[in-house]
Amino acid sequence: MKLYILSGYIQEILLVEYPNKLLLLDGCSRADVTTVISFITNTLSRHPSDLKLITVTHMHPDHAGAANKLRKITGCKIACAKTESHWYKGVAGKLMHITDILLTRYVANKMRKRQRWLWYSSTLTPDIQLTDGDLLPDFNDWQVLTTPGHTDRDISLYHLPSQRIYIADLIVATKKGYIPPFPIFYPNNYQKSLGKIAELAPSSVILAHGGEVTLTPKQIYSVQKKAPTEPMTHWRLIQRKLKQIFFNR
Repeated sequence: MKLYILSGYIQEILLVEYPNKLLLLDGCSRADVTTVISFITNTLSRHPSDLKLITVTHMHPDHAGAANKLRKITGCKIACAKTESHWYKGVAGKLMHITDILLTRYVANKMRKRQRWLWYSSTLTPDIQLTDGDLLPDFNDWQVLTTPGHTDRDISLYHLPSQRIYIADLIVATKKGYIPPFPIFYPNNYQKSLGKIAELAPSSVILAHGGEVTLTPKQIYSVQKKAPTEPMTHWRLIQRKLKQIFFNR
């Protein structure tokens, strides 16, 4: 097994190579399709059909945006957490989907990235649904851990032989240190998920925004202290900004 950590549009791309197959640990953004296919064909000198599985950790644009397109190109399967409904459901969900794409564009602009096509379907029909403790089909050296909080369906992927874990957006690296992500819809679950990672004590932690790092339990505890005790969502942020505008004059 060889893990490649590539620079994506606004996040890391994690591609795992085996002698006869490839695994993509997250669904990237729609802007990353060419990057993934180019790396497989030009750098690894392999056929796109060698990509057998994409795991989608959650439905945000930089984690699910390329999944459907890559499945269409390569014929791979998509796996994600087993849930009862779509994340972007109903009218409010559609509005949140658009908002998340705009936030992705905002982050890209802050990173001085040129504008790229980011639109992707707000719904995803997986080939495989995953639950806590499952081993990835045909990649049984990777174990699924449910780590909700950021959304209701976040998963992390633990490589059993090396004890490395990909935690997607559970923790974000910044110039000022490690912080919780935005949004956090389920703060109690978020605290439990951080505790789960701390208790696991992995050899290293791979962040979607920050790459592979070594985190001590003390550093994870520091992130827990920074986390909100109430949901921190798009609508609550807008409400807070409106209050500042109208009541702080």
